[in-house]
Amino acid sequence: MSQIVDAILAPASGSYFYDDQAAIRSGLTHDGFAYDGAPLTPGFDKVRIPSAALGIGLVLDDGAVVWGDMVSVQYSGAAGRDPLFDRDAIAELCREVIIPQLIGRDSAEVAANCEACFEREDGVPAPMAIRYGVSQALISAAAHAKKCTMAEVICGVFGQPLPSEPIPIFSQSGDERKLNVDKMILKQVDILPHGLINSREKFGQDGAVFLDYIRWVAARTQELGQPGYKPKLHFDLYGWIGLGISKDPIEVAAFMARCAEAVPGYELLIESPVDYGNRSEQIGEYAELVAELDRIGTPAQVVADEHCNNLADVRDFCDARAAHVIQVKTPDVGSLLDTARAIAYAKDSGIGAYCGGTSAETDLSARICVHVALAMQATMMLAKPGMGVDEGICIVGNEQNRALAQLRHKAAQAQR
Repeated sequence: MSQIVDAILAPASGSYFYDDQAAIRSGLTHDGFAYDGAPLTPGFDKVRIPSAALGIGLVLDDGAVVWGDMVSVQYSGAAGRDPLFDRDAIAELCREVIIPQLIGRDSAEVAANCEACFEREDGVPAPMAIRYGVSQALISAAAHAKKCTMAEVICGVFGQPLPSEPIPIFSQSGDERKLNVDKMILKQVDILPHGLINSREKFGQDGAVFLDYIRWVAARTQELGQPGYKPKLHFDLYGWIGLGISKDPIEVAAFMARCAEAVPGYELLIESPVDYGNRSEQIGEYAELVAELDRIGTPAQVVADEHCNNLADVRDFCDARAAHVIQVKTPDVGSLLDTARAIAYAKDSGIGAYCGGTSAETDLSARICVHVALAMQATMMLAKPGMGVDEGICIVGNEQNRALAQLRHKAAQAQR
């Protein structure tokens, strides 16, 4: 038996920033890369602050140290998410509660270890950031003990066949909505560009600016792309159809249909077309929106994000058919075993399972998420972390290719 004998903590940096969504949505203007104005969400002392993380290293009895990174999402504290990441408070909770429960455990037993260390005696659930980072380290520890890939560990927990095919990768542009699209096209990204349509300026009167943008993106794929290249088009609107046009599902569907008509022949995904302000209304209104889109026969599809945070949320959105695609936003879900469960539930429900996340994550959390997406055969996965395009594609794409190459080599060796 391989045991966890100690744990160490190390400060870490996320790859982007934590942003106060409420303040940005109120109409603040940019001051260079910062924002003018005061924050509105509790915990923020500025509208935009560098994303912080905390690494946890599990020391194993053979001297190896395996790591995971605790981190939160870019828009912390919004739409039912955990509050802004507080590294000092997270570190104290780890030292007092989490680490004592880890020491002495069999490092190969990832499912039992996650269950044991996330259920506190006082009944207060561990913050999602802790569940996220510690589960990464526990998956890595099990892979070390079993001398296999992390994808194989996840497959073993959930009885999945070993993956052999890559997962399509979705890249996000950040505010460089044209320059970064060119990068994506030159690199033949499967799904693009996200677009970061999070303000009235980017959406335009009645959506006119956004419609021009999606036409430009489609045309640019033909100008710069290789022959036959036709990526899926996926835009995140941060609720701006609701803010700029209407919250009525019939009218939202009509606008989404117009968007699809503007780019004929392309698959079109619209993430967060409306934010209805709470979980219950989001599910109910999105279910109506999905039904209307299906009724009118448009190829435009809804991607759920806001208010669809943890595993229970994902299940309820799926049960109500309140999306065509669910973003399983990994830091919000918490334990990566719950991410795997959420992906499986969405797929079993006939709904697309997008293994997502956030620009604010770390290189390590991004790499470990690749193994979960591969093992569970997600519909798509996010190129992360950061907003620079190149880094996310490099980190996620290379990790996926290495894992698949290792699995193919192992399969070939077994046949000899």
